Amino acid sequence: MKLSACFASLLVFGQLLTAAEHDVVIYGGTCAAVTAAVQVKKMGKSVIIVSPDKHLGGLSSGGLGFTDTGNKSVIGGLARDFYHRIYMHYQKPEAWVQQKKDQYGNKGQGTPAMDGENRTMWIFEPHAAEQVFEDYVKEFGLEVVRDEWLDRAKGVKKDGDKIVSITTLSGKTYVGKMFIDATYEGDLMAAAGVDYHVGREANSVYGEEHNGIQVGVLHHRHHFGAVKEKISPYKVPGDPKSGVLPRVSAADPGVKGEGDKRVQAYCFRSCYTTDPSNRIPFPKPEGYDASQYEILLRVLNTGWGEFFEKFDPIPNHKTDTNNHGPFSFDNIGMNYDYPEASYERRKEIIAEHRTYQQGLLWFVANDPRVPKKVQEELQTWGLPKDEFTDNGNWSHQLYIREARRMIGHYVMTENELRKKKPTPESVGMGSYTIDSHNVQRHITPEGLVQNEGDIGVSTNGPYEIAYGSLVPKKGQGSNLLVPVAMSATHIAYGSIRMEPVFMILGQSAATAAVLAIDGHLPVQQVPYAKLREQLVKDGQILVFSGPKSSRGVDAKTLKGIVLDDLDAKVTGDWKESGAAKNFIGDGYRHDNNTKDGQCSLRFEPKLTKTGTYRLQLAAPPNNNRASNAQVSVQHAGGVKELLINLKAPKEAEGVFWIDLGEYECGNDTAITISNAGADGYVVVDGVRWLPVEE
Repeated sequence: MKLSACFASLLVFGQLLTAAEHDVVIYGGTCAAVTAAVQVKKMGKSVIIVSPDKHLGGLSSGGLGFTDTGNKSVIGGLARDFYHRIYMHYQKPEAWVQQKKDQYGNKGQGTPAMDGENRTMWIFEPHAAEQVFEDYVKEFGLEVVRDEWLDRAKGVKKDGDKIVSITTLSGKTYVGKMFIDATYEGDLMAAAGVDYHVGREANSVYGEEHNGIQVGVLHHRHHFGAVKEKISPYKVPGDPKSGVLPRVSAADPGVKGEGDKRVQAYCFRSCYTTDPSNRIPFPKPEGYDASQYEILLRVLNTGWGEFFEKFDPIPNHKTDTNNHGPFSFDNIGMNYDYPEASYERRKEIIAEHRTYQQGLLWFVANDPRVPKKVQEELQTWGLPKDEFTDNGNWSHQLYIREARRMIGHYVMTENELRKKKPTPESVGMGSYTIDSHNVQRHITPEGLVQNEGDIGVSTNGPYEIAYGSLVPKKGQGSNLLVPVAMSATHIAYGSIRMEPVFMILGQSAATAAVLAIDGHLPVQQVPYAKLREQLVKDGQILVFSGPKSSRGVDAKTLKGIVLDDLDAKVTGDWKESGAAKNFIGDGYRHDNNTKDGQCSLRFEPKLTKTGTYRLQLAAPPNNNRASNAQVSVQHAGGVKELLINLKAPKEAEGVFWIDLGEYECGNDTAITISNAGADGYVVVDGVRWLPVEE
């Protein structure tokens, strides 16, 4: 007799268990858990979500409403359906409570929040996302049990390499033919004895470039080089004997490229509002300690004016707030033991993160030493009354940017993402910039404070994700799939870890699980041809042949004759990045601050019309840029040598440009940029020739 979605009695290692039996048991309450469950039901199998969380959706319903999408055209299947349902929600007049629909916009952040042509919306309020997930539950009749925590010590029963059942701390047991670990932490995977990694691998392990410790690498503006003045880590500035300030480590940060057990910083993607009718003042948290924010105070008192840079607008006068700057909402260095910690210890870590983040808000809004302009602006913000109503109006989900990562049948590395190696058996695509947040805050040999670990590297367009990265190695789990804590290196996971990708991989994992059941196969032996056929049928995007990116500005839309950095003749070891907000195409190049004179880019447009042109160099700004980059302009009258300040370009058409002057140019014109003698990063996004009207 077939027992499915019912109760069964079975003998497991001498124990008689009364258990709920389903074709597929999903452990976790993330967005991937929901898309996986929907897919199982659509394919005609029984499924249950065993969620340790009370709220479904993970970070997607926990505050991350300003979606990290990358190229939206590679988001298909149930992931795209989710964003379509968000779009449909905001078509209803009743969705716009504190704001009129036509008043909302995302303030020049790139692709519009609401894509009417494709009927999708990518920016939303937390409660709207949670309602969509609950609608899935109701519409598909999903069975969900909440607040059920896996007994990680003895709750996973296996027969050889096959999981038979899982038992939660409440004593409830769930039997399944297939199991999916959809947690951020990979708790089921680890309890089942599957290999995993925590922290950063050394670059040498997988032949990578951006993994491991990254001392001296400053890609974004989340470092102290972005501040006008040097910041001391000591209680008395410049005096080591006075002691090290809170939130700074006195430990040796390590050697560049070597591995460690540290993980990138967590934060809450907290939701705030400026609407007085919906606003609650920021609370002063229990245990508040103003000394924890001394470094931030020193930064603010330099005149640094980017505190509100990542208060990203979502509907109804709210924000999805992310980390920005050298000292912000990322709680750097306070999460290293989280991935493998006990439930109780994790609760302590989460509480400490909440105290830190709420304390930071209270500090800036109330401490009299904070610059008045910043303080008065923050006082216009507060917590929204209509979000997270059962949790003090504070997000229920800490942003677990990475925890355990499976070492599976196939390990995704930066080499697959950057197209240096082919990816076998695609089950979905990602496209977001390879993005690691800071890992540690340390003291430099010069006695200054600095952050380490923040990386932003372009993937040069969408990339495929291998089916083998969702399944354990042979012999470790024949009926387990892991779409969230999947098999990838630290640096590759920096891009894969986006919520739309988790939805995609959740659906693909569920599809493979059903095919494995039907074929009586271990997940490692699911025929890829059948899997691919079903995924494509269900709307998943497995390969990409369209425009490289929807993040950057299309060169074809810009005035003049534009050459992207990818059009240049390259000499030396240039690095790719996509960390800046504005750029042409899919990213730009930099010399990694080597100052060795070995790096140059030469642009040759092969003009068909001789005439007068205004030449411009595109380069995203940052305080760490060179002020004396060598630029050579080849024109009809000869060669002009220039020293260009890359710190202060001017924005036009969504790109930052530096004017190189007017020249008579013909077919042999060229622009060459070199890093010889540079006093900072040499960064090149592209160049253009603008015809001068006579």
